[in-house]
Amino acid sequence: MQASALPVYSIGIFGDEGKQFWMGGLGGFADKLPTLGHPHRQNFYMIMLIETAFGEVLVDKQRIPLNYNATAIIIKPDCISCIAINSEAKGYIICFTEQFFLLRYNANILNQFSLLKREAVPHIDLTDQSIHWHELISLCYGEFTLGRSEAETVLRSYLNIILFELDRLYHPSGFLKSKNIKQEKIHQFETLIDRHFTMNKMPSHYADLLNLSPNYLNKICRSETGQTAGALIRKRIIVEAQRLLQYTNLSVNEVANELGYESLSYFVTSFKKQTGQTPEQFRNK
Repeated sequence: MQASALPVYSIGIFGDEGKQFWMGGLGGFADKLPTLGHPHRQNFYMIMLIETAFGEVLVDKQRIPLNYNATAIIIKPDCISCIAINSEAKGYIICFTEQFFLLRYNANILNQFSLLKREAVPHIDLTDQSIHWHELISLCYGEFTLGRSEAETVLRSYLNIILFELDRLYHPSGFLKSKNIKQEKIHQFETLIDRHFTMNKMPSHYADLLNLSPNYLNKICRSETGQTAGALIRKRIIVEAQRLLQYTNLSVNEVANELGYESLSYFVTSFKKQTGQTPEQFRNK
């Protein structure tokens, strides 16, 4: 299986080609879309609001077991996921693209939600929230299915509320920190890494794109993340390497090529330095 053979799905998989928002019930979901039970990527956000289900959901390297517990699972674009749940599962699935949300809200507003960050744990316990969530989600689902005028505007409002409510549960202390300029730069840096890491692995390239000096980029990375700019780039490369090693049959040499390495030995050395294992050891564990 080549890396390109790992399917990448759009919201069109739900039958609404060209749409940027979709919502549906969880019951029978696995039977209707068995392809999502195999490793795949997607180019949209998926929020699974589970009332009760049995099985498991895999998001990148994290397995989330479901034992009839109320849970929210967030799958972000480009993550590799696999959904294996029983047909009798109850709950809802909300899918949306970044573009759908940004048609109304500021271009950077999704950045404020901690649960949507790259490193965020992809699930939240909803055990004590069942009544509250049932009311909110029912209103959103009703708006989606009725298709009334200005429905998309209303759905964006509901989606905004849902994301805020989930983020509050993600931050049980009850308050969210406002994003400062340095944090915004870090987010821009991470977004650029996602786009360019296979071609550009040097911090100076990203500093130029951000109109910053390499030293200042490194300084704000250390102050906001505790890591250097170079370390953040290497971390992203390793995440992608692990995805390709785990979910494709590409050889180690082919993985190195996919990631832009001209030297196989350099890739193997770098991978082992970051993970403590060779690529083959990681694949065979």
